[in-house]
Amino acid sequence: METDLYDEFGNYIGPELDSDDDDDLEADDRDVDEADEDDDDEPADADEDVPGMEVVLHEDKKYYPTAEEVYGPEVETLVQEEDAQPLTEPIIKPVRNKQFTLMEQELPSTVYDMEFLADLMDSPELIRNITLCGHLHHGKPLIHCILPLVFQLRYTDILFTEQERGVGIKSTPVTMVLPDSRGKSFLFNIMDTPGHVNFSDEVTSGIRLSDGIVLFIDAAEGVMLNTERLIKHAVQERLAITICINKVDRLIVELKLPPTDAYYKLRHIVDEVNAMLSTYSTDENLVVSPLLGNVCFASSQYCVCFTLGSFAKIYSDTYGDINYTEFAKRLWGDIYFNPKTRKFTKKAPTSNSQRSFVEFVLEPLYKILSQVVGDCDTSLPRVLDELGIHLVKEELKLNIRPLLRLVCKRFFGEFTGFVDMCMQHIPSPQGGAKNKIEHSYTGGLDSDLGEAMAECDPDGPLMCHTTKMYSTEDGVQFHAFGRVLSGTIQAGQPVKVLGENYTLEDEEDSQVCTVGRLWINVARYQIEVNRVPAGNWVLIEGCDQPIVKTATITEPRGNEEAQIFRPLKFNTASVIKIAVEPVNPSELPKMLDGLRKVNKSYPSLTTKVEESGEHVILGTGELYLDCVMHDLRKMYSEIDIKVADPVVTFCETVVETSSLKCFAETPNKKNKITMIAEPLEKGLAEDIENEVVQITWNRKKLGEFFQTKYDWDLLAARSIWAFGPDTTGPNILVDDTLPSEVDKALLGSVKDSIVQGFQWGTREGPLCDEPIRNVKFKILDAVIAQEPLHRGGGQVIPTARRVVYSAFLMATPRLMEPYYFVEVQAPADCVSAVYTVLARRRGHVTQDAPIPGSPLYTIKAFIPAIDSFGFETDLRTHTQGQAFSLSVFHHWQIVPGDPLDKSIVIRPLEPQPAPHLAREFMIKTRRRKGLSEDVSISKFFDDPMLLELAKQDVVLNYPM
Repeated sequence: METDLYDEFGNYIGPELDSDDDDDLEADDRDVDEADEDDDDEPADADEDVPGMEVVLHEDKKYYPTAEEVYGPEVETLVQEEDAQPLTEPIIKPVRNKQFTLMEQELPSTVYDMEFLADLMDSPELIRNITLCGHLHHGKPLIHCILPLVFQLRYTDILFTEQERGVGIKSTPVTMVLPDSRGKSFLFNIMDTPGHVNFSDEVTSGIRLSDGIVLFIDAAEGVMLNTERLIKHAVQERLAITICINKVDRLIVELKLPPTDAYYKLRHIVDEVNAMLSTYSTDENLVVSPLLGNVCFASSQYCVCFTLGSFAKIYSDTYGDINYTEFAKRLWGDIYFNPKTRKFTKKAPTSNSQRSFVEFVLEPLYKILSQVVGDCDTSLPRVLDELGIHLVKEELKLNIRPLLRLVCKRFFGEFTGFVDMCMQHIPSPQGGAKNKIEHSYTGGLDSDLGEAMAECDPDGPLMCHTTKMYSTEDGVQFHAFGRVLSGTIQAGQPVKVLGENYTLEDEEDSQVCTVGRLWINVARYQIEVNRVPAGNWVLIEGCDQPIVKTATITEPRGNEEAQIFRPLKFNTASVIKIAVEPVNPSELPKMLDGLRKVNKSYPSLTTKVEESGEHVILGTGELYLDCVMHDLRKMYSEIDIKVADPVVTFCETVVETSSLKCFAETPNKKNKITMIAEPLEKGLAEDIENEVVQITWNRKKLGEFFQTKYDWDLLAARSIWAFGPDTTGPNILVDDTLPSEVDKALLGSVKDSIVQGFQWGTREGPLCDEPIRNVKFKILDAVIAQEPLHRGGGQVIPTARRVVYSAFLMATPRLMEPYYFVEVQAPADCVSAVYTVLARRRGHVTQDAPIPGSPLYTIKAFIPAIDSFGFETDLRTHTQGQAFSLSVFHHWQIVPGDPLDKSIVIRPLEPQPAPHLAREFMIKTRRRKGLSEDVSISKFFDDPMLLELAKQDVVLNYPM
């Protein structure tokens, strides 16, 4: 044992270490600098020799690396106290996948290949673009029977809210291949639209992309409120009209009508539709009739759909040698079959003979239904054998409804009659293109671009019209949905998006974007394609940012003469108004972003900021705004939002001519304009709004219209300067000055400024900043400065506005409120309760009549929109839920009372008597908008004008 390795106490100390001579030499050779550094480090080296022995203070101890060492120098880190977040909330929340629509992730199996569908897109003559529309619950789900997929109830109601409420909210496009009766395949682009009258804007956006409509009418209910509006709308949009009388089974199962009565009911519906077509259309050839083939009969619940032709074909297939087209022509109207001579006659051969439609169509239908519903165990198998329908034992054990559906489906086969009807009576995109372009394109048809669109040319310059924005499943971004009218849109290509305010002179509202992916939309799934040629519908990714409502998509370069398609013109008005604000004020930006998105999602929704700073949403009705608020809160902003009580928009009008000539001088005292105001002739405002007359017409045409229809004198008719506000506003500005009194050249030089002042004045009237309506302003005199410097817009525009206001206030101003047209369906014993509820809300009934062939009554009435809130609930309460109502904006009507009557005292929380209403509405609207309590007349009148008024003692009635 070596003693050197241990000390005197026996502890092991190890061998003695030799000093490294080499290291010493190296240390001697080091630079001076390094030697200096070494000196600095010496204390540290000394520490290292004895590790763990030094004293470290508590605050200098380092247990963990700093955030900077872990994450790097540029990362901002935050140290949070432990009690800042409740234990129930995770520190990093899991990513939540939001989903608001039912979408299938995989492409479902169909009876045709998707490649075949994509190939058909290149043949515009084999395509049909159709909108399915109808009154609420008149059975547009017929499409769910046509779909070559599993029979799935309400396949096109893809929003969860639609499923919960049982009512369609959004229009849904479906593209599919359907065979006609000869087995030829056609590509159908079908837009399934909501039936509720509040959502008629969705129908408008679908109609703009279609060439024809299939109008669904419930056989039991007949022509209803929305049916009539849709006929009128389709006629205005110049579409082909076909009708489908749906729910034929209700006549048999519910109303239990005998076959002859059922025939009368069906004929009555066809006659009613034709009466409406002749009312709204000037085209005498626009008639629907089963004989022409543009009427089909259906029962979507039991998978029945036939036209006279397709029913006759069933006979032909069964009995062989029947010319079914000739047979079909004898199956409607007062035609009878004489079994002895085996001929059809116009006169009944015997007293109890039945019309051919009853004998050959309705009776077989009645028999099938009664056999299945009645004695289905004993005689049904025998009857089915006779009809050539084979069911297995399991199928025969089904419940009545599924069994009935199965039997009807086997008997009537595919829906080829429906396809035939659409093929014959609705034009292809090629055939309907010219009509479509004439109606919806703002440019002319005589350019190369117009010709390319009229020919639906897939090789022409790209023109695509989008009318709808569909949000993605999670509600984060939007895809634009539109129709390609010429050219071919390709995925990934750059395009120029033209907004609704784009003109060739002002190109501000345009933006170049890159198209993302392209899809064909089939309700719950989408088929991705890389190009879409003219004549087809397409869902486009990547162009949503600049689009608000509708847009025109064209080539980014080389198509400079392209103009936009007209913005949509709705058949109803958004008159109900709610103000919204976030519960937590710091979340205002989130709410504004949500408002922008919800504005894209609903075609006729308007959002604006009032002068007082409140954010206002305008919609068509309560259900509409309820859906908007649901989307705003849940989908788009995800915050709590407070909503003010709903109110309505008002209009301001006059009922007499101005009591004196009103004039105003410009601030520099160099110009003076004199005007008076008077009411317009009845019906003229509506003509302007419906574009029956347009300001863009030439002087001669305009003059003739006003002369012949409204009896204006030639001079006034030819000197109309403007309609306002905007080009289709219901007010007119007329230059009524004489060349002998006024220098027309000078007046012409300030025409634009005066028109701008008139537009500004009519957009927000003096009573409560609401639009002026139904007023004609006449310029009687004008003194205009010679030097252009003294007659600039800054001088003339505010003066023109002031004189518009003063002329308006001198002409007995009145408020106008929107009125709803209400249609109520109720049993006979509830009619009196309906009257009571209406009377309590200033409503009045215009008509009540029994619905033929049913135990119900239809009550038609008018009700002020401001009194309509909660009307439906009230009605249900009073009739134990038996009455059902729908209401839609109809017209504007003057509110009783004088809004400027100072003697009226408005007491809070008390209902006002009728003559005080105008005053109450005006004052409360002014308060809400943050205006002064009363209309101050001195604000709109110059001093000389006030002196003039004082002379005539007019001022006494007005506040100063």
